[in-house]
Amino acid sequence: MTNVDVQNPVTSTLVREEPMSEESSAETATSLTGQTAPPVPEVRASTGSQPAGKTEPPVFSTRNLDVYYGKAIAVKGINMDIRPRRITAIIGPSGCGKSTLIRCFNRMNELIPGAKVSGEVLYHGENIYAPEVNPVVVRRHIGMVFQRPNPFPKTIYDNIAFGARINGYKGDMDELVERSLRRAALWDEVKTELKKSALDLSGGQQQRLCIARAIAVEPDVILMDEPASALDPISTVRIEDLMQELKQDYSIVIVTHNMQQAARVSDETAFLYTEVDEETSSRWGILVEMDATSQIFTKPTDKRTEDYVSGRFG
Repeated sequence: MTNVDVQNPVTSTLVREEPMSEESSAETATSLTGQTAPPVPEVRASTGSQPAGKTEPPVFSTRNLDVYYGKAIAVKGINMDIRPRRITAIIGPSGCGKSTLIRCFNRMNELIPGAKVSGEVLYHGENIYAPEVNPVVVRRHIGMVFQRPNPFPKTIYDNIAFGARINGYKGDMDELVERSLRRAALWDEVKTELKKSALDLSGGQQQRLCIARAIAVEPDVILMDEPASALDPISTVRIEDLMQELKQDYSIVIVTHNMQQAARVSDETAFLYTEVDEETSSRWGILVEMDATSQIFTKPTDKRTEDYVSGRFG
């Protein structure tokens, strides 16, 4: 079992960072330790259920994953598989640990004082919380887009080029910027204004810029924590359409409070629920079930899921 206390970060030898190449890491699963990643066996959920009949090796597997903030447990006993080149939605009522869970996939919880993770998060079979794994390298492979757009106070061009520069990219930067903006469906809107401040863009444009910035470093996975919650309906549709295009090359995990959005865009859905200790009133999130989205929304196996997706609580 891995137990990482972020108030005492790992100081052992870290994985050496390799400069970015012009080949996409989305095309080849590379190991975080520089070795060929072994195939990961199927993980069946001990809490909740998993999609049936899936044989493709998962991009992520969690094993007995617990997350604590101080002494309080936030999510407990999460065992799940996330498949490559699909959109996986994480849904559930407020406070059930959806954002906590998605931040485990690229070690973002380490930035929160007092956070502690136990169990394993396997990325292509490799535990990203192992002492020898560099979290910077993890975040290069596993990008993240947040709830509110957070462009840097730089030009549009420099926002996209920033990650590539600090990662030692040696290719054609102009081509990389254009390719990333095209993938994010933003190029045609900004191609004559690349020296304009990114802060002058609309909210929807800023969020697509953040997606372009994330994919510019050629990740394998894109995490999205409620990426459309602060956007207008038109911008939301554009983000959803973009996700459908991006899943051809990337694995996408999205947290959303919007069940209609989860039903529209995702291939698989995980339902989290809040469990309560009646004696202490302590609360933590658990995985109730995970399955194909059509199954979750039409024939869930657990009544708690049925009650949630039908609007009886939430």
